[in-house]
Amino acid sequence: MPYPRVVIAGTNSGAGKTTVTLALLAALKARGRLVQPFKAGPDFIDPGHHQAVTGRPSRNLDGWMLGEAVNRSLFARTAADADLSIIEGMMGLFDGSSPVHEQGSTAELAKQLNAPVLLVIDGSAMARSAAAMASGYAKFAPAVQVRGVLFNRVRSEGHYQLLREAVEAETDLTVVGYLQPDASVTIQDRHLGLRTAIEQGQGDLYDRLARSAANTIDLDRVEAMARSAGEFPGEDLPITRPVAQRQPVRVGVAYDAAFCFYYQDNLELLEAAGAELVMFSPLRDAELPDVELLYFGGGYPELYGETLASNVSMRTAVGTFARSGGALYAECGGLMYLTEAIRDGEGRRHEMVGLFPAEAVMRKAGMTLGYRTAAVTQPCILGRSGTQVRGHEFHYSMLEPRGELRHACTLSDAAGQPVGQDGLMMGNTLALYSHLHFGSHPDVVSDLLGSARRARGIQVSVTKG
Repeated sequence: MPYPRVVIAGTNSGAGKTTVTLALLAALKARGRLVQPFKAGPDFIDPGHHQAVTGRPSRNLDGWMLGEAVNRSLFARTAADADLSIIEGMMGLFDGSSPVHEQGSTAELAKQLNAPVLLVIDGSAMARSAAAMASGYAKFAPAVQVRGVLFNRVRSEGHYQLLREAVEAETDLTVVGYLQPDASVTIQDRHLGLRTAIEQGQGDLYDRLARSAANTIDLDRVEAMARSAGEFPGEDLPITRPVAQRQPVRVGVAYDAAFCFYYQDNLELLEAAGAELVMFSPLRDAELPDVELLYFGGGYPELYGETLASNVSMRTAVGTFARSGGALYAECGGLMYLTEAIRDGEGRRHEMVGLFPAEAVMRKAGMTLGYRTAAVTQPCILGRSGTQVRGHEFHYSMLEPRGELRHACTLSDAAGQPVGQDGLMMGNTLALYSHLHFGSHPDVVSDLLGSARRARGIQVSVTKG
């Protein structure tokens, strides 16, 4: 299959990749194209906006967390029915897990997918220098196919023509257009990134982006660039998935504005292993659904501390479920919810579920960020000792213990250096600060569901296939 595809990369973080990507997704959809979005790297917010624009779940691809074979398999499986695929990069084109190699970078992913790259340059304060910048990125790693340039934050057609002429005079790159700075299409920022799509609502933001792109971007050239992608490598590499043999496990997935950070493939791997996903809201619902496993993803519980605290019946139900032996898996914001309290950025204390003797305290500074390998050292619902799953940490909160905390995992960073412990344990509950991608070790989904089956007395055999 041809798999038309293009990677949207930036010269640096903040160049405008997300705005450009959303504008292209919206404009191409308005043209009647079936567009499949992807996001390079560990990110939950941008994929949420991708899905809101296209109506199709966006997938994360990552050279360090998942590796080449899994990236190609996920891409091929998801992009097969699309007219074209747009892959939004992360940070700058060549930024990854190391300053001296390409692992985990957008450049590495573009090579793995054999995809052309459209480079986004902030053109607001330059003219001929744009040619030097574009030339440098195109020549830095010849195996990375930088084919075109799109300028962001360009105020006038006249300024754009100066930039275009400079780049086309000095390089072989195609200049496809520009976007003007426009406060009406700006998504507000906060400490973990942009406001989420679930918070953004169903306004006309994406429609405005589509109109803006149609006015100043040559969409025909963008589509031609996607169609110029070479043969797709390795489309016959499937992800190993557990295959359930009988009764599904009902999994309650906390999903609302406070808890909305989930990898789409984590959810689908659970379904493939025999899970029936049941969404519920810790913000709005008074009671839990009838489920065998609870899954709390990350998000922004600190912003909704008062509402979460006031929903006493839900907090009580979650605590009762866990203390009675129910299987519960939580990450980052979910971990914060399971502590005794969250102290928000203003120092206000909000009572939480109270499973773990600690408070989650927001810090003004001191962000924790990086790739992580979680190695299980104490058997838990994630698997036996020795199980290793890759993911990342990204949070401004820290735990202040009020008693003894038991940990199930040790952590190491992208270079393999130890960076502490993770995975608070209590009965059949496991809560990590790390966000794990199950695609890095798909066996964990059968361990999670197996724990739920055992906890509720469900006997079922699972085979791997």
